[in-house]
Amino acid sequence: MTTDDHGKDADQGETGDGLATGAKARLEANLTRIEELTQRLVGAMGQGRQVPPSLQGPSHDLYMKAAGTYWAEMMRDPARMMEHQLGYWGKTLRHYVEAQQQLVPGAAPVASDKKGDRRFSNPLWDTHPWFNFIKQQYLTNAETVRMAIDSIEGLEPREKKRLDYFATQIVDMFSPTNFLATNPDALQKALETEGQSLIDGLENLVRDLEANKGDLVVTLADGNAFRVGENLATTPGEVVFRNHLFELIQYAPQTEDVHETPVVLFPPWINKYYILDLKPQNSLIRHVVEQGYTLFVVSWINPDPSYAEIGMTDYVEDGYLQAIETVKEICGVKKVNAVGYCIAGTTLSLTLSVLKARKDNSVNSATFFTTLTDFSDQGEVGVFLDDDFVDGIEAEAREAGVLDKFYMSRTFSFLRARDLIYQPAIRSYMMGEAPPAFDLLYWNGDGTNLPARMAVEYLRGLCQQDLFATEGFTVAGHLAKISEVTVPVFAVGCESDHIAAWDSSWRGIQKMGSKDKTFVLSGSGHIAGIVNPPAKKKYGYWTNDKPAKTPEEWRAAATKHEGSWWPVWIEWLKPRSGELVPARQPGSKAHPALGPAPGRYVTGGRLAAE
Repeated sequence: MTTDDHGKDADQGETGDGLATGAKARLEANLTRIEELTQRLVGAMGQGRQVPPSLQGPSHDLYMKAAGTYWAEMMRDPARMMEHQLGYWGKTLRHYVEAQQQLVPGAAPVASDKKGDRRFSNPLWDTHPWFNFIKQQYLTNAETVRMAIDSIEGLEPREKKRLDYFATQIVDMFSPTNFLATNPDALQKALETEGQSLIDGLENLVRDLEANKGDLVVTLADGNAFRVGENLATTPGEVVFRNHLFELIQYAPQTEDVHETPVVLFPPWINKYYILDLKPQNSLIRHVVEQGYTLFVVSWINPDPSYAEIGMTDYVEDGYLQAIETVKEICGVKKVNAVGYCIAGTTLSLTLSVLKARKDNSVNSATFFTTLTDFSDQGEVGVFLDDDFVDGIEAEAREAGVLDKFYMSRTFSFLRARDLIYQPAIRSYMMGEAPPAFDLLYWNGDGTNLPARMAVEYLRGLCQQDLFATEGFTVAGHLAKISEVTVPVFAVGCESDHIAAWDSSWRGIQKMGSKDKTFVLSGSGHIAGIVNPPAKKKYGYWTNDKPAKTPEEWRAAATKHEGSWWPVWIEWLKPRSGELVPARQPGSKAHPALGPAPGRYVTGGRLAAE
């Protein structure tokens, strides 16, 4: 091999435009690939659904009212406006001067204003004049918007909360990290890979659009890394009952003896049940079985438009009551210990009220995971529960027969937009990275639809009108009230829950009529706070047996513990679970095994009861 006068390998050669032959071939291949991907991109985007304006954002009335109130206040106190504007202009000018000074050789970098903001972790945000100026000006703009909202005094608290939330969403959307030209990580990656990362990112974008028929839904996890029943939801068990709403799974015993009173667990039907059985190391389902309990878990069907008229009464009668009765028949017992997670906990509380009215003592105790029963304070998700959104949801659900999982997933993702939308999009589309093999994120993308009637009843009667905790919610022929929940109760709230705020959960538990109540506050959020196995010793939890009038008072007097709340709950269950009896194998003569866990419904099976 020889080298020419320009130091390039002779066998590579050089084209007339100065590019090495190999580089030119790669460039041409990439240009061809870009053209192909662009054609696919345009085709995919043309298939996307038309999202109704009412589901795109809050009513314009909110912004118009906020603007009118802001200007009215400024007219009454113009000095206040000048103070805000002069502060903004002063900071902007200072940042510009600092950027000019940084261009001088040897100049020291400007100290960061946001050391804890993960978006600006790249050192270039502080050391490079261009990126530093972009960051500082963005933070100044964000602060100015925040100050303007804080200064508005003529709005109702609920309106101001909504305005603050949606303004924050807009500010976050315009973060410089969300754009290629102002994202140093993406630009560096493009240079290091000779632009291949951008090609890969475009491929990821087209893949997501095509997979979702034109809807842009960022893939959060590697879909090829997991198979339900193979490396997810692997705890041994059998489906022992099936109807149009659910399959009932009875798990195989892991101990020689089990407690006499079985446990039946109702997961939310907004997602699949296997969040509680992701893998052996963090499976709550496996843990309960290993502690010597006969465990049944409901696996809800993913409804299609034929379920349009299925309502809350159907879930109580054909879901909860049917599951409880089946468990009693299989185990030959008179009572069960019931568990409800999120919306399934809300519906479990309704079911307990119905059972009390019918003088049915089938439930010995109730456990609630991140459950709302008092909706007087709806927490962060409340910004989506005003009529402007709910009217749109009702119209969409009525027309489609279901509330499509697309809308549910999008709503919950926007509660944590930085983590579940922007950062994944940056990694996938700008950096060209493949989605991670992360089981929890895989489950997060495996959503379900909601029947139209049920969704509307839940949003109107429970979330908006708070009927269960006030005048009563009509279900299964009964006016259900929260005070009618009188069985022993164990409840878990999660400290940073964006969906079911722990203090609202606490308030609901306090309104229940039970004299035996235990409340535990877990660290972390709606999912990680529940899926928190003892071996990890990760988040910790708080307990407090003393009476308290408010959640703040309860928290102030609570004791922090390391590790997981799981053992505390298991110990609470023991005295409420009867004597030990020989372990039960799944099924009975009347309810033989229909097939192995995880069953058909969790993977999309639509077969009716056999």
